[in-house]
Amino acid sequence: MSPQTTARRPYHIDFMKWRSVAVVASLILSIAAIASLAWNGLNFAVDFTGGTVVEAGYRNTVDLNAIRAELEGAGFENPMVQNFGTSKDVLIRLAPLKKGEDGMALRAKVMDALNKDPNDQPDIRRVEFVGPQVGDDLVEGSVIALIAATFFILIYVAWRFEYRFSLGAILATLHDITMILGFFSVLQLDFDLTVLAAVLTIMGYSLNDTIVVFDRVRENFRKIRRAETLDVINLSINETLGRTLMTSFLTLLTALAMAIWGGEVLRNFGLALVVGIFVGTYSSIYVATALAYKLGVSRADMLVPEKEGAADGRP
Repeated sequence: MSPQTTARRPYHIDFMKWRSVAVVASLILSIAAIASLAWNGLNFAVDFTGGTVVEAGYRNTVDLNAIRAELEGAGFENPMVQNFGTSKDVLIRLAPLKKGEDGMALRAKVMDALNKDPNDQPDIRRVEFVGPQVGDDLVEGSVIALIAATFFILIYVAWRFEYRFSLGAILATLHDITMILGFFSVLQLDFDLTVLAAVLTIMGYSLNDTIVVFDRVRENFRKIRRAETLDVINLSINETLGRTLMTSFLTLLTALAMAIWGGEVLRNFGLALVVGIFVGTYSSIYVATALAYKLGVSRADMLVPEKEGAADGRP
């Protein structure tokens, strides 16, 4: 590699030195995530399972067992009651509405059960109803959205670059999705539509990061005549590292703010973004490029084919 080339590099980190360790770590974590998904599954929220969500705020700290007993006494089977945010905020999940049951009547029934204590009556902030059929439709639509997004990513990268890069990008994207789903499966966090939106967002975010690295790899393959493939890949990652870190850091600040202060509605969305940003940045550096290298990408694959007659100066 020429002195001019090395002088342009702001960092001198040999990322590809640890590619084997990184790939093995990714495989282990991916297997663990898949095992958790197979064993525990995802804790689907009411968006997918159907049911009723009631968000209530109390003036004082409340006893969750007492609230659960009041709801069971009012005829609700297996109500899920939990704190969120503070010990004064309560989230209640109830089974889906029965056939012929009215949502307004159910709301009144819940309020009657929660208002038994005249000294600490709650403020009902939110009541959401989702039917089981709607939940099934959302699950089906979500799976179709993930498959369609993955398919079109594969087509785009194959057209934009080269099939080895395409396979690296698609496997890195699947790696990111698996890590996020595994995180929610292990901790049994609620998986709702906002989390699905975060997964789709991370797919685009990670792909964009990967495309930036791949584009620099292609550019350097064409500029540097005498260099090993690993040297070109390392150079390209180092040249884009500043942009990657700055983008990830600023995005991470926003995601952390939503995860910490976003409330029950945005907390899991923010957590999914935080996990996805870390995993997506990692996969752009190690998973996508390491797989492309393993598949045999080389300078010859990046050269622009010469036009017929260009060698003898004919137009």
